[in-house]
Amino acid sequence: MPNPTVAAGYPKALLEFAVSRGANRATLLERSHLCLDDLKNPEGRIPLTTYIALMKVGIELCDEPALALLFGEVIKAQDISSVGLLGETFGNLESGRALMNRYARLIVDPDDGNTADVVEFVPENGDVWLKFTSDVYRDNPLLAESALARGVCGVRPMLASLPGFAKMSFPKAIRFTHKEPSYRAEYDRIFGVPLFFGSHMNALLADKAFLHLSLPPPNPHLSQVLTAHAEELLKSLESSKTTRGKVEKLLTPNLHTGAASVDMIARQLGVSRQTLFRRLKAEGITFEKVLDELRHTRALKYLRDKKLSVNETAYLVGFSDPAAFSHAFKRWTGSSPRIYVSRSEASG
Repeated sequence: MPNPTVAAGYPKALLEFAVSRGANRATLLERSHLCLDDLKNPEGRIPLTTYIALMKVGIELCDEPALALLFGEVIKAQDISSVGLLGETFGNLESGRALMNRYARLIVDPDDGNTADVVEFVPENGDVWLKFTSDVYRDNPLLAESALARGVCGVRPMLASLPGFAKMSFPKAIRFTHKEPSYRAEYDRIFGVPLFFGSHMNALLADKAFLHLSLPPPNPHLSQVLTAHAEELLKSLESSKTTRGKVEKLLTPNLHTGAASVDMIARQLGVSRQTLFRRLKAEGITFEKVLDELRHTRALKYLRDKKLSVNETAYLVGFSDPAAFSHAFKRWTGSSPRIYVSRSEASG
């Protein structure tokens, strides 16, 4: 069953936006079932249903039916996530489409197994529609209006300084699959172009000349760094969809209890113990190996990056006996945790 998610930076930004418009923070969190701890990493994942719930609660508390649309108008993608910054590095419309098709899932991941392009070019009467193909936008009008407002309002300033842009309008028109909202006047103010509701697609109409319009070359070093980071995020997203990734996600917050068992994880995944074993085996791994390797990687992180003590680390990765932890650590690395810490400090 699909489990669509959104990058945590988006609900975090929406939360702050709604609060700035008069909503109560605690009420927003409580009624949308959003946890502040889940928002600490802007590149983390939040269920899309939670994000949509936050939009609806924000609309009610702010008494502003156009809140999602205004959020898209005001808050830029580059202020929300690194993927938004990457969107500033495309050289033309075609390369921008390629970037979207590669990394859009880092913003909203439908998790539907669909490998089709997120954005398609649909020619019409000498112009071209930029069609957003995912059903998540068709199924969630608030998400669609917010995303399209952010896309249009983010691209227009980038294009405004280009030679010849003043003679063209971007976009020339917009189509929405949802019906016309009660706050249509805000749509007209923000977009300022012909709008069509109840259409067969969510799409922006662009002059065909935009396909060949070149933007100023991006900083090559910045582009390289952002692309490498996006690739790592994409790899992590794909890994989280494997059975191993799901098991690791459930194990991590329970490691310190020392009670992370296969029965507990199977129960949380809604499968039998035997089914969990079978799925892990199909991925070439066992539950015991997943647990052991997770303890290994977390132990290194706590000792090296967080500078925790050996005893604290032992507790956090599920060892009640520091001696047992030291034995396991030596098996993982070939040295004791104290020697590892000393070497890390010396090299750091």
